[in-house]
Amino acid sequence: MSDKIYLGVDIGGTAAKLGLVSGEGSLASEVFEYPVKFDDYETPIIETVVKGVKDFMEKNSKEFSELEGIGVSATGGINSKLGIVEGSAGHIKNWKGTNIKERFEQEFGVKTAVLNDANAAALGEMWKGAAKGKENVVVMTVGTGVGGGIIVDSKILLGRKGFAGEIGHIPVNVEGEGCSCGNTGCIEHYGSTSALVRNVKKAVISGEITGIKEEEVDGRLIFKEVEAGNKAVIKYVDEWINYISAALVGLVHTFNPEMVILGGGVSKQKKLFVDKVRDKVLNGVMDNFAQDLRVEAAELRNDAGIIGAVKFVIDA
Repeated sequence: MSDKIYLGVDIGGTAAKLGLVSGEGSLASEVFEYPVKFDDYETPIIETVVKGVKDFMEKNSKEFSELEGIGVSATGGINSKLGIVEGSAGHIKNWKGTNIKERFEQEFGVKTAVLNDANAAALGEMWKGAAKGKENVVVMTVGTGVGGGIIVDSKILLGRKGFAGEIGHIPVNVEGEGCSCGNTGCIEHYGSTSALVRNVKKAVISGEITGIKEEEVDGRLIFKEVEAGNKAVIKYVDEWINYISAALVGLVHTFNPEMVILGGGVSKQKKLFVDKVRDKVLNGVMDNFAQDLRVEAAELRNDAGIIGAVKFVIDA
């Protein structure tokens, strides 16, 4: 048993989650959350997180000298080679250009490695989650957007700078609507939970779907209606699942994984989401790709980023 201790930091658009993780990948502390959007990012996220890290270490009676390393999972386009935020969702002020690695190492004197949050979640699932023991895995997280990570021969695929695995921006409808990235027809625009909610709301407003109030429409209500057999809602959910499955069929044909992992809140919907995606993917890929391919829900939930970031710093 290793008694090495690492700090995992998972920086999202609304909060940063912090936890101590053992060298074996198990959580060694309670996970604390620190809000980062409290003044609409006027206080740069990095300042909030640095303060949060100091507070967290104090609460856990730990010195920085006791840490073997700090793994950081962060939202945005992360240059993993340099530990810098090189791409950011436009709504996050004072984030692009942040050198997380340099700031952490100067501030805390501890080796730090940084990667994108979806890639960290993928690594976490391979190390301690649903894909434990697997070497080739495609992870897709479905939520406000669509993210993911690709694991090839037990290593996270980073590409030239660390931007690889941006699967939300694979076009699945080239004559479709514009995406926030500036392209047309991306899976994020058609396959995110936000997209499903947006389309069902439109159908409620137009009168195509009746008996539901526009302001009540969210993911939970939609799946409740599907469970109740609401055909008008089922039509939109099926269309949404078709887009997600189409993107995954392409990814399976590209990377030939042993496993596809579905993450995000919707992955809790086994019968109405995971099982349906599995059927469509296994029926959509060529026979030789389908052989022994597993499609399962993620297991680590909110801890995936923290655990995956620590795996990344251990391997760095």
